[in-house]
Amino acid sequence: MTPKTLAKNIANLTFTKKAHDVIIMDLKKLTDVADYFILCSGDSDTQVKAIADEVLDGAGKNGFDAWRTEGFAQRQWIILDYVDVVVHIFQKDIRKIYNLEKLWGDAKIEVIKDKLEPVVKRTTKTKRVKVERVSKK
Repeated sequence: MTPKTLAKNIANLTFTKKAHDVIIMDLKKLTDVADYFILCSGDSDTQVKAIADEVLDGAGKNGFDAWRTEGFAQRQWIILDYVDVVVHIFQKDIRKIYNLEKLWGDAKIEVIKDKLEPVVKRTTKTKRVKVERVSKK
C-alpha cells in the first residue's frame, strides 16, 4: 500500500467516529519528516480518543501499526505516527491554536469528505425534512 493510499484509508476511518474538518497535507516536496499529514478534529477529549482508537484499530487490521503515539493522556492533540503518514487528531479549539495548516502553508491540501454525509430530502406529502445517510458516487 502506498503512503497516499494509507493516508486516504486512515482519513476515511476518522469518519466512523464523526471526525470533522479532515484534510490530507502532501509534504513530500517540503520535508523528510513525513510524506503526508492527516488533520482532523473532534469536539471533546472523549471523541478525540475514540477517533484515535478507531484509526489504530482499523490500520492495525490492515497490517499497519503506529510506530509511535503521543497525547493519549491529555486527549487534546493525539499524534499517530505511521512514519510516512502522521495523523493529528485535535480538539477543535486546540487545532486553531497550533494552526498546522498555516505552519505548513506550502503543502498541497486535499479536503476529505465523508462518503456517507447527511443529505436533506423533502417528502411531498408531509413537507417534513428527512435526513438520510446516502453514499456519494
